[in-house]
Amino acid sequence: MSGPDDPGQPPGEFEQIARLYRPLTRGAPEALGLLDDAAVIPSRPGFDLVVTKDAIVAGVHVPLGEAPDLIARKLLRTNLSDLAAKGAEPYGYFLAVAWPQGTDFATRQAFARGLEVDGAAFNLNLLGGDTVSTSGPLVASLTLLGWVPQGRAVLRSGAEPGDLVMVSGPIGDGGLGLAAVQGRWPDPSGYLTERYQLPAPRLDLREGLRRWASACADISDGLIADAAHVAQASGVSLRLDLANMPVSSAAETWIVAQSDAAAARSALAGFGDDYELLITAPPDAASALGLPIIGVVEAGSGVSVTLDGVPLVLGKTGWTHP
Repeated sequence: MSGPDDPGQPPGEFEQIARLYRPLTRGAPEALGLLDDAAVIPSRPGFDLVVTKDAIVAGVHVPLGEAPDLIARKLLRTNLSDLAAKGAEPYGYFLAVAWPQGTDFATRQAFARGLEVDGAAFNLNLLGGDTVSTSGPLVASLTLLGWVPQGRAVLRSGAEPGDLVMVSGPIGDGGLGLAAVQGRWPDPSGYLTERYQLPAPRLDLREGLRRWASACADISDGLIADAAHVAQASGVSLRLDLANMPVSSAAETWIVAQSDAAAARSALAGFGDDYELLITAPPDAASALGLPIIGVVEAGSGVSVTLDGVPLVLGKTGWTHP
């Protein structure tokens, strides 16, 4: 029989819920102590409820063998990035985890500890969910709720010709971080690895977004791919100049090591997992936001890309699931 501190055979489902997940509610009354089959969420007058959902599959979104606490924290942060793009304030989340058969209790405890760390950091309560077993790899899915003042959510569909295109930070670090984790690129400082494993959702920008932005998307699939999402939703064209795309010093070192700087910048713009924001806004509003300007919104459709005004022929433009 497994005892309280036995790292081996997990206890029963309901004891796991009590020990691992009930503390993550942080006493939120909406969660009903995880003793019911649902949560009861009161309305908040004057606000819209924003709901987003993402999943992580081991071996697809994170390497097989990744530390369970890092998987949990990345799952939470990638969902938070979607809320950040809407200008929303995080509220609470629902969790579903399918554990590979034979997963020991210590691994499950580590996963819960990761959620505990970032739940405290981002003031988030677990409101409910489910745990099951699977014959395949670890699958974890999270549904995140947030509040935004009524009618003020920043959508992908608001960009208009004449708006400027901005990004909130350096592009390409997520893809290079994956290369570092896989041993394909050196990362002596650990900067790139951290950018990949623990992306920082740009919740700090939500007030400015609600005030100034016309459209926004988080950069999870790659800069060019997510620019295309905004273009499609808004019925416009986005013209980007990668010469103005901000990159970190670590990414600059990678560019210098490549044989073709233009192709290297194009590759960075196609990497996923950055979780910065792509934002459009009228020129005066863009000035108020004070973020790097990388392009302009025009009439038309799709995305065109240049480097110092010279058109680029693109290869892979971002991450898609088969």
